[in-house]
Amino acid sequence: MDVVNTLISFLEEILNLIVNSAILLFEYIGVGVIILAGIHGLIDCVKQRPDTRLHLAKGLALGLEFKMGSEILRTVVLRSMDELLIVAGIIALRAALTLLIHWEIKNEEQDSAQAMSKVKLPDETN
Repeated sequence: MDVVNTLISFLEEILNLIVNSAILLFEYIGVGVIILAGIHGLIDCVKQRPDTRLHLAKGLALGLEFKMGSEILRTVVLRSMDELLIVAGIIALRAALTLLIHWEIKNEEQDSAQAMSKVKLPDETN
């Protein structure tokens, strides 16, 4: 019985190591994507590009999805109900932010499509 407990404890430590490493990796990737999207958005804003908001929103959405992935992984190694409630709240907030950003992306794409349809192309008749 002692061997089984030792094996279970060892496997649990390996799982914790893998999950915690993946959580950190996803957090760093998410932060990196958000920072790069912000820098790219600032450059686009200075250049006064019309699709700045769309590109920024897409970058933020991608970064938030990496961060939400890390929170989902965090649920694997939770030890108490209090921790679960905190992580569930974080996931709910990030999911709401992601939904809002996707809604903004959809609206920006529709506005862009409407603006393009109003632009008249020159006649191609010769």
